[in-house]
Amino acid sequence: MATVLSVSGSPSAGSRTARLLRHLDTGLAARGHHVVPLDVRTLPPEALLGADFAHPAIVHATELFEEADAVMIGTPVYKAAYSGVLKSLLDLLPQYALAGKTVLPLATGGSTAHVLAIDYALRPVLSAMGARHIVQGWFVLDRHITALEGGGISLDAEAERGLHQVVDQFAWALRPGSAHQMPAAA
Repeated sequence: MATVLSVSGSPSAGSRTARLLRHLDTGLAARGHHVVPLDVRTLPPEALLGADFAHPAIVHATELFEEADAVMIGTPVYKAAYSGVLKSLLDLLPQYALAGKTVLPLATGGSTAHVLAIDYALRPVLSAMGARHIVQGWFVLDRHITALEGGGISLDAEAERGLHQVVDQFAWALRPGSAHQMPAAA
């Protein structure tokens, strides 16, 4: 099965975005995929902000992208765009760090006014970085994610259904020889 790099672009330790990704990681692992979590907030700020391409943590993050077959990227939406910490990491990766990879973009935010951030802010960057296939992304309202003690989450039923669909599409695209489109429902 595929190696999936699961990237949380949230700067917050108690992030709903990171918790959402870890929740989805479990589902992908249950399907037989090897999931590697990467919380961008754990990378040294001086390396990210100082554009230190040679810093060992940045080199390691770059290697994780190289080794992955697919990437799931989640970000909170701030001012109609993905997070600055995620932008800092993406800027330090090679131009075509996503070449040949299938990518699932996800976002969380406080208002439906931010729903287009995936398509208008994140998707163009992922495309410019050479992603082979960017599956339909998904936006989850913060109020639809309840943080549980112990690090888990509970999702609103509508959010759960939508996420289930996009993760199914992502998993389908990871199948060897897939045509990237799920077959039509019978």
